Amino acid sequence: MNVLYFAWVRERIGLPREEVASEAATVAELVDELVAREERYAAAFADRSALRVALDQELSDFDAPLAGVREVAFFPPMTGG
Repeated sequence: MNVLYFAWVRERIGLPREEVASEAATVAELVDELVAREERYAAAFADRSALRVALDQELSDFDAPLAGVREVAFFPPMTGG
């Protein structure tokens, strides 16, 4: 699946996107797999409550299933003003 990173998530990981082969059933399991890879992922996902996730461009939750999902995007909450 294609995984996209935005804002400070991208800055901490050092990539705007990557293709990830995963056996994860949920977004949370995918994050666990990424965190286990390298310290930079652990830093980016240290506070999951500070992140939002979209599956195929639809806002979702970390407990959402990944079956059939082609794109996962991680980003901080957006503020308006």
